[in-house]
Amino acid sequence: MEIKEFSRIKKFFRPLTSKRMGAMELLDDAALVPIKKMDSIVVSTDALVEEIHFHSDERADFVSRKALRTNLSDLAAMGSKPFAYNLALIIGKKKLINIDQWLKLFSKGLAVDQKKFGIRLIGGDTVTSLGPTSICISIFGTPNPKGSLLRCGAMVGDGIFVSGTIGDAALGLRLRGNRSLSCLSKENSYCISRYRIPRPRIELGLALGGMASAAMDISDGLFQDLSHLCGASNVGASVQANKIPLSKEVSTFVNENKFSIEHVITGGDDYELIFTAPVSKEKSIFNLARVTKTRITRIGTVQSGRGIFIFDKRGNIIPVSKGGYSHD
Repeated sequence: MEIKEFSRIKKFFRPLTSKRMGAMELLDDAALVPIKKMDSIVVSTDALVEEIHFHSDERADFVSRKALRTNLSDLAAMGSKPFAYNLALIIGKKKLINIDQWLKLFSKGLAVDQKKFGIRLIGGDTVTSLGPTSICISIFGTPNPKGSLLRCGAMVGDGIFVSGTIGDAALGLRLRGNRSLSCLSKENSYCISRYRIPRPRIELGLALGGMASAAMDISDGLFQDLSHLCGASNVGASVQANKIPLSKEVSTFVNENKFSIEHVITGGDDYELIFTAPVSKEKSIFNLARVTKTRITRIGTVQSGRGIFIFDKRGNIIPVSKGGYSHD
């Protein structure tokens, strides 16, 4: 380990830590995390790799915020409140030329979201590589006192709900990489921003404890992730395509046949919540939308059997040729 690595950790990452969290100013081999009256903690890990999950020319603060927020979304899906995270950063050859400048902006992005979500860095590692830049974050949260959200509790007859709007990030990714489609600047900037910086639904996840029967976040597309949830619960689902909430921007492209409903439901990086709940909870669910200031839409119903069926407004099944987004 080079002296420069220690100095960079001190300069860019030590300010992100907290003595209260047991990070030991990143001077020790591990953190000592105080756990008060908890039988368990919620832990998740996600990795982002250059040119797979983010473009090489992406701003460093956008990259760091997306890396942190994708992990936060996993905790939101569990109904957990985050409190700390570890960061393993492999800095690739394309970033080595201006490494200090890149790290300054990268750490600034983390600082912004640490403040927003009330979490602190407690440890990790930083190395350089001749390969691509990779970011691996492990995040820690407290269990929901009203009950953790799991994928395996959906029951036949439950409603299927989603937060926010679906398909924005998938369209944003396409727009960012296809300049011939980039003709509507406001629409482009909105969808591209949704791709760059997800909105983890922490507050909604916490509120759904004891109310939702099953939940997960949508990272690989609505169709694929609903399939995972139903598979874990041994049920099937029917979804009304015209009920899937779309932003004005996505609706414009769908109506002009520049973006299909299949793209909407199989595109990745939405990082919205998809969850099920008994019909008796539906009124309370929509009250949560008001309290948390989050759009919530019922899009379908849990059914017996297996399989996910998407219906158009005439009742015909919409064929889905691919399952969802793959991070390969």
